[in-house]
Amino acid sequence: MGRLFGTDGVRGVANADLTAEMALGLSVAAAHVLAEAGTFEGHKPTAVVGRDPRASGEFLEAAVVAGLASAGVDVLSVGVLPTPAVAHLTGALGADLGVMLSASHNAMPDNGIKFFARGGHKLADDLEDRIEAVYESHRHGEPWQRPTGAGVGRVRTYGEGFEQYVTHLLSALPNRLDGLKIVLDEAHGAASGVSPEAFSRAGAEVVTIGAEPDGLNINAGCGSTHLDKLKAAVIEHGAHFGVAHDGDADRCLAVDHTGEEVDGDQILAVLALSMRERSALRADTVVATVMSNLGFKLAMEREGIRFVQTAVGDRYVLEEMKEHGYALGGEQSGHVIILDHATTGDGTLTGLLLAARVAETGRTLRDLASVMERLPQVLINVPDVDKSRVRTSADLAAAVTEAERELGETGRVLLRPSGTEPLVRVMVEAADIEQARSVAGRLADVVKSALG
Repeated sequence: MGRLFGTDGVRGVANADLTAEMALGLSVAAAHVLAEAGTFEGHKPTAVVGRDPRASGEFLEAAVVAGLASAGVDVLSVGVLPTPAVAHLTGALGADLGVMLSASHNAMPDNGIKFFARGGHKLADDLEDRIEAVYESHRHGEPWQRPTGAGVGRVRTYGEGFEQYVTHLLSALPNRLDGLKIVLDEAHGAASGVSPEAFSRAGAEVVTIGAEPDGLNINAGCGSTHLDKLKAAVIEHGAHFGVAHDGDADRCLAVDHTGEEVDGDQILAVLALSMRERSALRADTVVATVMSNLGFKLAMEREGIRFVQTAVGDRYVLEEMKEHGYALGGEQSGHVIILDHATTGDGTLTGLLLAARVAETGRTLRDLASVMERLPQVLINVPDVDKSRVRTSADLAAAVTEAERELGETGRVLLRPSGTEPLVRVMVEAADIEQARSVAGRLADVVKSALG
C-alpha cells in the first residue's frame, strides 16, 4: 500500500478510507512512537485535540481521544477550533502532542488527521513513517503494553482554548483596525467563531458570511475556494475589503473593495513590505514555492527583498524558514506563515495583519496589492503519460529551452509531475495571455508525444 501520510497528514473519505478504527490505531501508534523517541520521558504526557465542524469529526475525535487515553496520554479536548489554534495551544500549554481533525478545503465527506509535535510543529517525516509502521504492526495483531488503573489517560474538555487563541491573535497586531469595514467568509468552518471575534475586538466593523456551520455545509460554495459570494458581499456592503478562509482556517485569500481577488502572492508582497518597515522581515527575505507568480519574484527584486523558492507545499516553505530563521513565507493558495507568531499557516492571523496594514497606511487593499503585477498564467494538465521521464527526455528539454528563449525575462516555464496521478502539469507565464496559451499548448503537445 502507499504511504498513509501525505504532505498534510492522513486524509480520505471519512468512514470509508479514514475509519474510526484507523483514527484510534494511529493515535495509539503516535503515542508509542513519541514515547520511544523520549518526548514523554519523566512525566505523564498530555495531548491537545481539536477539530473542524465536519459531522464525521465527532466520531473521529472520539476515536482519537480513546486511542490516546488508552495509551496513557491525558487529553485536553478544545473542540471546534482552527488548525493553527490547535498548533498554538499545543505549544502554549506545554503539551507533548497535538491532534487536528480536518480535511482543510476538501468537501465535507472527507476528513483528516494531522499530528503536531511539542511546540506545535509538524511531525518530521521519519516520525510519521514510524507511526505508520507501528500502526500497521498493531493492526496485524502485534500486542502492545496497555496501561491500567491510574496509568490510563484522563480526558478533560478545555474550553479556555477559544479565548487564549483570540488573545494570542490580537497580541500579534501592530495597530488597531478602527474605521475598517471587513467582510469575513468563514467557509462554515473552524474559524466561524474566533475570526469574527478577533476582527471585532481589534476595532473593525465585521460582516460575516459562511459562519453558520452545521456539520454538513463546510466549504460548500463558500470560503477560499469559492470567492464569488465574498466578492458580491464586499460590494453590497461597501466594505473596505473581504477575507476568505478555508475549512480549517490555515489559509487566507482576500477581495478588494472593487471585488477583485487578492491572492496569496499579493498578500505575501504586502506583508513583506510591512514587516520590513517594522524591521520584522529577517534577512529581508521571503520564502515561497516554485508555483508563485513570476510577478511576485519581479516585485520582490524591484523592492530589494530576497526571494527564496521551495518545492510546492507549505511544509517545504516552513522547513526552509526554520532552517534559516526567515520570518515570512507562503503559497499562492493563501497559506501564509508568520513564524514569529505561528508554527503553521494561519488564515485569521494573516487577515488581521493585512487589515492592520490597510488601517496603518490609509491606502486601499487594491492599491497596496498593486506592488506586484500578476503575469498571465496558463496551466495545462497532460494525462496518461510517463511522468517519471520529465527530467530525462531530450525532446522535452529542447522544447523547454526554446520556450524559455521565446519568453525571455518576462516569462517562465514549469513542468511538474503530479504527486498522485499519472499526469504532468505544464505551467507557462508570460506578459501576454495569448503568448502564454500558445507556448503552453505547444509544450503540452511535446509532453504527449515525448512521454506518451
